[in-house]
Amino acid sequence: MLADDPTLTPIAGCTDVLVGLHFGTLDKRRFIDLWPLDDLRGIRLVQDKPKGLSPHARTGGDKPSGLSIRIGALATFTDIIKSALVQRRVPMLVAAAREVGGAQIQNRGTLGGNIANASPAGDTLPVLSAANARIVLRSASGERVVPFNDFYTGYRTSVRQPSELIAAIEIPPIDGRQWWRKVGTRRAQAISKVMMAGVRGPEVRVAIGSVAPTVLHASAAAAVLSRGGSIADAQAALRSEIAPIDDIRSTGDYRRQVAENLLAVFWKETR
Repeated sequence: MLADDPTLTPIAGCTDVLVGLHFGTLDKRRFIDLWPLDDLRGIRLVQDKPKGLSPHARTGGDKPSGLSIRIGALATFTDIIKSALVQRRVPMLVAAAREVGGAQIQNRGTLGGNIANASPAGDTLPVLSAANARIVLRSASGERVVPFNDFYTGYRTSVRQPSELIAAIEIPPIDGRQWWRKVGTRRAQAISKVMMAGVRGPEVRVAIGSVAPTVLHASAAAAVLSRGGSIADAQAALRSEIAPIDDIRSTGDYRRQVAENLLAVFWKETR
């Protein structure tokens, strides 16, 4: 159906779609409901063999060996919170899922929807960036895998084609201590002002949301920390990477300062 009609928009939990329809801010009017597709659910381990990577794709620091977690795109935040596998392998994703709205939103909202929505304030997106996750895209003609950090091309835009569904998210083994923090008006049921995910291991990784048009993989700041640089130097590198704006929730200056503070807290708490 998607291949035949590019005006169709896939929907699942609808926690954002219904808000947009209610306020008249959504221009899309033709939808295809994915909720009944159990093939897009489930959380399991799979052999870590990335396939279909584009020639320009970055594979990150994880070698293509061992077992990855494969999370179906229709897995809800409640599914993620309750999963012993995710709790053990990606605790920072559980921490992010716990602060996505209230229980009703967690029961309906899906990980695939959070990715497809493409908001720079999406709570799980910094986690997926720091985890070097991969997005599995499926169409009638086949399947391809795109590194998460290559998925977004701009504000609310991505490499996903109209004929493709987000089928699953794969997260390879993570070597290091994981960390996640959200700063908002409230800890939950509030859109993030700034959030950060980090991994402190042989390769330091840092990702931030709400400081740029897309979720930001702060490679320069992480590189400073990876080579033993000071937190002050890492904060200076971070300032050059982010571009926060003023909006109804916060100011750019506030976000910039909070981002620097979070980087210092991450480094201190993972010592």
